[in-house]
Amino acid sequence: METFGPDHVQNILDKFDLGLTVQHFDRSTFSSADAAAAIGCELGQIAKSLCLLVNGKPVLVVASGDQKISDAKLARHFGVGRKKVKIADAETCVEVFGYAPGGVSPVGHRTPDLPIYIDETLSRWPEIHAAAGTDQDNFTLTFEQLKTITGGTVLDVAKDSIANAVTFLERAGVDPLEEK
Repeated sequence: METFGPDHVQNILDKFDLGLTVQHFDRSTFSSADAAAAIGCELGQIAKSLCLLVNGKPVLVVASGDQKISDAKLARHFGVGRKKVKIADAETCVEVFGYAPGGVSPVGHRTPDLPIYIDETLSRWPEIHAAAGTDQDNFTLTFEQLKTITGGTVLDVAKDSIANAVTFLERAGVDPLEEK
């Protein structure tokens, strides 16, 4: 089955009229670390799209590149056991989502109306970067634009971490780096 590429993603982005543009890189952006190095941004600014199966049904989770996803939080959200949350294999990624691993875009999926969840830790960045169909194509956008183009639901799905604590403190109006 053929995979979707950057032209497909650009066509989807153009429909939103937000001025979002796919950019090609000479270096691989397969992993979040690869993408951050190629783009020249922080690891957390990478919006990685994870193709999952929850109780056998496809779900896309868009998460910050510096976060690990909590299968326990996802399982709780869906009311299933943790073992019912699985990463889709490469063939399923292409068949269901339309993209090969390393190039999964948060938009333009082969299966319409896939549930999309966006981890809230991505909101801490003024600018984020998402894959655009291959392991060398990405586009830059804001968290608000990501919500708009995906129709995704914001959810806390990251494993507890320092980044989550910093986000909590900042939302509470506390500067975590301020000396007391």
